[in-house]
Amino acid sequence: MISMIPPSLPRNSTLLKTFIEKAGGRKVFLEHEVKGLMKAMGFPVPRGRFIRKGEGIMPHDELPFPLVAKVSSSAIASKSDVHGIRIGLKSEEELAVAVADLMSIEGAEGVLVEEMAPPGLEVVVGGTSDGQFGPIVMFGLGGIFVELFKDIAFALAPLKKDEALWLVRAVKGYRLLEGYRGSLTVDLKSLTELLVGISELMATGLIEEIDLNPVALYPEGAMILDAKMLAALSSENAPFLGLTQTGVSSVEVS
Repeated sequence: MISMIPPSLPRNSTLLKTFIEKAGGRKVFLEHEVKGLMKAMGFPVPRGRFIRKGEGIMPHDELPFPLVAKVSSSAIASKSDVHGIRIGLKSEEELAVAVADLMSIEGAEGVLVEEMAPPGLEVVVGGTSDGQFGPIVMFGLGGIFVELFKDIAFALAPLKKDEALWLVRAVKGYRLLEGYRGSLTVDLKSLTELLVGISELMATGLIEEIDLNPVALYPEGAMILDAKMLAALSSENAPFLGLTQTGVSSVEVS
């Protein structure tokens, strides 16, 4: 079935459609590409530069040290599992060593170099297309809360702001966001705006899965620190996206 974008979601849906069309039928997107989409939607991401495999390291004068370097690959599911992250790089020499090391990882397509974001309360924001319920948005607290306690909540997309706030309050660790036992209260407005934005993308039917993990929350604002996304490509929605049948068949279509 061809994806029918709700008329109330013109801006973000147009950004997404253009984003997928420019990719020429690719299903998997690299971190810097997804962050580029998030930035175009108005959500904060760290400043950075992507170095493709085979390219030399250019001066990073616009990025203040310390920096973080991360391997980029459509074939690597977890950067941590392949030791694909280097943090606290304090000089050009340390950066050069880190980039060379990361480029040697099997399957590496490049390295993303970014400024290090200040520490914040980490949460997970995501979405998936469920065979029974359709597009779904997910929210949870980061770290052990999602890994061990599975403290996550789900809602159908798209969300209004009040529904996004309900989703946030549905997790058991919600009190941490309000400043539990002296911790800083985070910016719930920025968080709910992000959830609404992701829900709008999911509601287009053009995304199979999106994972923003982690997102750092601050007393003022938020920052998307890592991002993954899979497009929902099929022969049915190819004409809507302006893709040829060849473009669709060149990727794995579920």
